[in-house]
Amino acid sequence: MKPGHGEVLLTEGDPTVREDEERLVEEFRRQLDEGMWAAVPETAPDNGRRQARMVKSYSEIPAKAERVIFFPRAAGG
Repeated sequence: MKPGHGEVLLTEGDPTVREDEERLVEEFRRQLDEGMWAAVPETAPDNGRRQARMVKSYSEIPAKAERVIFFPRAAGG
């Protein structure tokens, strides 16, 4: 995380520890309930661009993922 770049740590924990996983799942659901989208960063290709894969449920998060990024849905219509 880079201070001053708009990143906020919501929660952290070890998903192999039951109490931590329960807290992680609860925060994931809370963010989605508030209208946020979730994505998991993926390894960047050789062209230097950053990539992420959208996830809609906690179970879609890869075990080796270091973070989940939440962001607001685009406004408009």
